[in-house]
Amino acid sequence: MTPGARIAAAIEILDQVQGGQAAEQALTRWARARRFAGSGDRAAIRDHVYDALRHWRSDACRGGGVTGRARMIGRLRAQGHDVMALFDGAGHAPAPLSALESASGHAPEAEGDLWNLPDWLVAAFKQSLGQQAHDTALALCQRAPVTLRVNMARTDRATAQAQLHAQGIETTLNPRADTALTVTDGPRRLRNAPSYLDGLVELQDGSSQAAMAGIEGTGTVLDFCAGGGGKSLALAAAGWQVTAHDIDAGRMRDLPARAERAGHRIGLCSPQDIAKAGTFDVVLCDAPCSGSGTWRRTPEAKWNLTPERLDMLRALQSQVLDQAIAHVNARGRLIYATCSVLHNENEGQIDAMLARHRGWHLAHAQRWPVDAWGDGFFAAHLVRD
Repeated sequence: MTPGARIAAAIEILDQVQGGQAAEQALTRWARARRFAGSGDRAAIRDHVYDALRHWRSDACRGGGVTGRARMIGRLRAQGHDVMALFDGAGHAPAPLSALESASGHAPEAEGDLWNLPDWLVAAFKQSLGQQAHDTALALCQRAPVTLRVNMARTDRATAQAQLHAQGIETTLNPRADTALTVTDGPRRLRNAPSYLDGLVELQDGSSQAAMAGIEGTGTVLDFCAGGGGKSLALAAAGWQVTAHDIDAGRMRDLPARAERAGHRIGLCSPQDIAKAGTFDVVLCDAPCSGSGTWRRTPEAKWNLTPERLDMLRALQSQVLDQAIAHVNARGRLIYATCSVLHNENEGQIDAMLARHRGWHLAHAQRWPVDAWGDGFFAAHLVRD
């Protein structure tokens, strides 16, 4: 496909997203209907679509409209491309710009347009992040880094880095965690790389790795909201005896195979069995949240989040904490974590929990910023008085 044809495909998909279809679903349907498109074409189209989703409001300003076509015009203008050369109507390229389209568009000025956030979230970012709100919002408009966790139970960073290099994948040391490598070239080779297939490295964000590394010592740990199990694997690699649980057991279906590949033993606890799971030295609650610290990866989420949805998530977070606390042993720690940058999902949630449960106090809390080394993340360690 020509560059212009790829842009035309992105326009078609963006129109479907504007109409309410999920981006992943729209991309998949497009690819299935056009078997002629190669992997390079699909990757380029995906990049166009996700770049536009990250810059949804600013691209509409620059392109002078809210259609997929207008947003792609805005995206190309922001990137400094020659729009006329790509919108030339040749082959499958988009039709040339009309006189009105050529004259339309302006630089974003309002904060919501500049920050690419819904207006109600602009205020929430300011309240939660203060002087860092601007930089965080802009960082969320960029592509996220691809970060690997080195399985230190089986290798070390230098060896893993050398092996990845031999497999065509270039990395650099990520300072956020001693286990972290950021991929600088060849990320699409990871899926078939022996280092990945043999469990020597796992995909895991740098901030998430740092939060797990901050859980000192070893012992028994209950990963109360395990999901796919990335944090369970990190804790097992650090020497913890891990039990993974999730209210939706189906989310953990790949965890046994991943654990075996990495050389770990991780117990699974179903929702039906959690009541008799007993107590643990550490209970980790990586609670369901807005995911606002990860919106580089899931930009649709920031446009789909509503105040009502956020209130529902906060209620769920409180419920998770109230349930998990029963599984912390007498000298144990309750660790609450989110991949959110919003105060009312983080510090505000901890304040509310401590008000509900007397006899506990906050031992440590930390935020990690959205930057080149990792996503926005929050973790709080709670212990009994």
